[in-house]
Amino acid sequence: MLGAAWYFLIDFEPNMSVLLSAAFAAILIVIIVKFRVATPGVAALAWTISGVAIGAVSGGLATQRIAHPTVRSEIGPVLLEGWVQRALPSKRGVRLRLKVHAIDGLDENLTPPIVRVTHISSLETEPGRFVRCWVVLRPPPPAPVIQGDYAFDRQAWYTGLGAVGYVQGRCRGGAIGAPRGILGGAALAVSKARRQLAQYVFEAAGRKAGGFAAALTSGDRSFMSDADQEALRGADLAHLLAISGLHMGIVGGLVFLLVWRGLAFIEPLALRVPVKKLGALAALLACAVYLVLSGASISTQRAFVMAAVLFGAVLIDRTALSLRSLAIAMMIIIAVAPWSVLTPGFQMSFAATGALVATYERWNRRRRSTGETSGNRAMFWLKSLIVTSTVSSLATMPFALFHFERAAPMGLLANLFAMPIISLVTAPAAAAALLLAPMGLDGLALRVVGASLGIVLEIAHFFSAWDIDEVLNTPQMPGVSFGLLGGAILIFCLLRTPFVAWLTAGGLTAIAGFYWMQSGTAKIHFAPSGDVFLESANGEVDRIAWRDGDGLGPLRFSRLAIAQDCRSTIACEIGFAGHMIKLHAGTEMPKAHVLASNQTPVVVSWDAITRSNGVTLVRTKAGFRPKQKPDCKSRAWRICRLDG
Repeated sequence: MLGAAWYFLIDFEPNMSVLLSAAFAAILIVIIVKFRVATPGVAALAWTISGVAIGAVSGGLATQRIAHPTVRSEIGPVLLEGWVQRALPSKRGVRLRLKVHAIDGLDENLTPPIVRVTHISSLETEPGRFVRCWVVLRPPPPAPVIQGDYAFDRQAWYTGLGAVGYVQGRCRGGAIGAPRGILGGAALAVSKARRQLAQYVFEAAGRKAGGFAAALTSGDRSFMSDADQEALRGADLAHLLAISGLHMGIVGGLVFLLVWRGLAFIEPLALRVPVKKLGALAALLACAVYLVLSGASISTQRAFVMAAVLFGAVLIDRTALSLRSLAIAMMIIIAVAPWSVLTPGFQMSFAATGALVATYERWNRRRRSTGETSGNRAMFWLKSLIVTSTVSSLATMPFALFHFERAAPMGLLANLFAMPIISLVTAPAAAAALLLAPMGLDGLALRVVGASLGIVLEIAHFFSAWDIDEVLNTPQMPGVSFGLLGGAILIFCLLRTPFVAWLTAGGLTAIAGFYWMQSGTAKIHFAPSGDVFLESANGEVDRIAWRDGDGLGPLRFSRLAIAQDCRSTIACEIGFAGHMIKLHAGTEMPKAHVLASNQTPVVVSWDAITRSNGVTLVRTKAGFRPKQKPDCKSRAWRICRLDG
């Protein structure tokens, strides 16, 4: 994982021959150490070095494997022909993801495979349909405006996105068939089936929570309101929206238990055939079908790999859920999609799963050593639920703070109230709907699913309304603190002695927290969106509207309301951190002046902001000074435009 992360974080493309040589040398060292050196520390170091080298090679190979054309400058209006893969609502209309057939005036080798366009007019098409649209296309999102912000450009590249833009007028349907090739046609058929499934579940489950039910079954969130989605995020229940380990575990686990226990009742079969393994095979098949129907996103692929490892362990008579199985799943995912190691979903999923596995392994060892039994099953289930919610919330909290700057403190209570409903009502009702669907008797079960999810939404709205996380203003978490917290979770999972594990993890957490609280400093961010963000040392941020820019603002500040609007005035004066900021908006060459009474002003021009994709000033002893961005070096997903 460290090797893959290093590959994607560096600002240059490493030589592939050097990476392969390093990986080969590292593997050779591991072999020598294994047969010649018995010291565990040396062996662990050799394995770590080889893992880093192989992870970096995996990243380089993935970049070459996914290479595709991208639009380098704005083009259009131009006629685009393609197939609708997804249609999701956005603030300005419907966001269409199109698999491109052809773009007028572009050679085939310069045509991006996937584009994303905003359709403002009423939409009269759906996923799976062939359409013709007049579009204006631009290059994919640029590098992050501020350092450490979400890298849209990298994510766009590895999902095949080669251009973004908007539709002029309306997309019209066409008569051409599916794309050439079995995979292309199958992908469009699956998109169409997913949309039909989402529409059916939405109507059958009821309007109140039908969109939530559709999102859980197909991964299509277009039927959900923004208010419901924001409530789930605010209550730390957004993991229910992402088709991930929870959903895959429910689907696979229910099928596994039904087939295993059902076949066990057939005595002649149970005496001659390992019915538990038949249940594992059936669960693998169900998970594979769910993977396809839910859209096979990165989080769903990760969940499927983990489920496949789990049920595969049952097939070969190994412990189904262990840290070793988790490590195998991680290696497979890094080999298939190495870029996902930097995504919050990957990190939070493995952190929560690893912490839970380590916790339950210790719990089971203690129960075996003390002879403790489960006792009252209801109390044991309640205790397990509390432990699961607490451990998973604590394990994912550092990642939520680092990536999203919010911890949702009420999330633990929200999960304690919501998860029993999901486990005891929603999941069994969904399984019943799946079994009754071939006979057309799934309506009642889906209504139960909708009613239970309606209660979950009420819980989400109740707890998200507390907004306690909004009161906790803290500086942005530095990378050092993030690394220490990640190390604390890793040590907690790997050390077998509970006291030593808790002591070491607690010490690292304390150091990380102290460094974090001391790292705050005042900053001024000028974004190409035309906004100025004033970030105080304690993390409180004010948004000032300065100009109507065409660029993007920082994702971490996207939810902020405008504190002061300077767009209609020739000049604005704002006091901040002992300095005066003067925003000149009415001139042909707009500039900002940042100065203290006894210092030379720092001048930031609008031209510099647009050319550099944002400018950040950091407060020092000598006053605010520009924070130098690293020299832009083009990667496969990043095009340097500093001269444009």
